[in-house]
Amino acid sequence: MLDIVFAHLVSAVPTAAAHPAARQLHPMDLVMGASWVVQLVIFILVAMAVVCWFIIGAKLVRLTQASRSSRRFLDVFWSGGDGNTWTQERLEGLYGQVRNYEASPIAAAFRAGYVELARVLGSAQTTGVSDGDVENVERALRRASVNELTNIETMLPFLATTGSVGPFIGLFGTVWGIMQSFIAISGSGSASLDVVAPGIAEALIATAIGLVAAIPAVMAYNYLLRQIRVLETEIESFGYDFLNIVRRHYLRG
Repeated sequence: MLDIVFAHLVSAVPTAAAHPAARQLHPMDLVMGASWVVQLVIFILVAMAVVCWFIIGAKLVRLTQASRSSRRFLDVFWSGGDGNTWTQERLEGLYGQVRNYEASPIAAAFRAGYVELARVLGSAQTTGVSDGDVENVERALRRASVNELTNIETMLPFLATTGSVGPFIGLFGTVWGIMQSFIAISGSGSASLDVVAPGIAEALIATAIGLVAAIPAVMAYNYLLRQIRVLETEIESFGYDFLNIVRRHYLRG
């Protein structure tokens, strides 16, 4: 009985040696050993992802500052602003405080509107303004609003571009890697995993990095665009309110 067990143990030794543990394919090893085309694709995708995260962080900070500063400015603007207090002196006092709200696009729109209103009142023969003067104030408000929103939206299209083309760039790397795998199979005459697996693995890494770059970019773009549209609505509402104040208190009958 012992002889039979010993014979089985001896026969098992060469079998284990003939089938060593399969070599683990580490992602970094695959990237470093990939073809230059796949490496270029991965480099482009990583660079796009880094730029996207920088833009996301910068825009989140900018929108947070704009929202907080705008709320504080609106609180000051509407404090005590009943029907009889919208004198030129009060507006001039608010204009003097605008520098405390540099991050607010609403404050920037007010500054442009007040500068135009002060110019009109300074050049008018009476204390009132005409319909044409109100239109000038409206154009100043609109121009300032567009400038502020344009500055906030700067580099935002890059997120949309990354979200749309990132997967396709990764797919190009995948197609190239699979093509190299088939070329290797043709050259070696073998379709074993040792020949096929590295090329397919590096190809899939390119696709994965493309998705990693694209998914956060799309999500951040939609979120930031929504926040910018909310801010745009607030600026537009303030512009209407400011024009109503001008018409009610400064328009000549």
